[in-house]
Amino acid sequence: MQDTVERHMRRYGLSGNAEIRYIDLVSEVGELGKEILKTVDYGKKSVISGRHEYSDNAKMEMGDCIFALLALCCGMRIDAREALETALAKYDERFSTGGGISSEIIDEIPNQEGLT
Repeated sequence: MQDTVERHMRRYGLSGNAEIRYIDLVSEVGELGKEILKTVDYGKKSVISGRHEYSDNAKMEMGDCIFALLALCCGMRIDAREALETALAKYDERFSTGGGISSEIIDEIPNQEGLT
């Protein structure tokens, strides 16, 4: 998939600059978030997983997020498949030792007064 994204970027003259690609990714994630919020009527509907049919717009925004993430990988010269495999191995290690999905550093940060 990363090769396909890179070809599209070249074909349409999209910048491979990592900073631009990062800003685009953040923007696309925000647009996906908006579609998710619309699906749950901004919190008025239950957010229990599996109970919602997401709109075609949400699916399109998810595609935009995937494109933007792969474009960022291209801009940073990071192999997306290798990065994913490394992350999966990290999660396998954490769970096999009884840990959770968050890093140890996050788990060790004490709660601030008034924050949960």
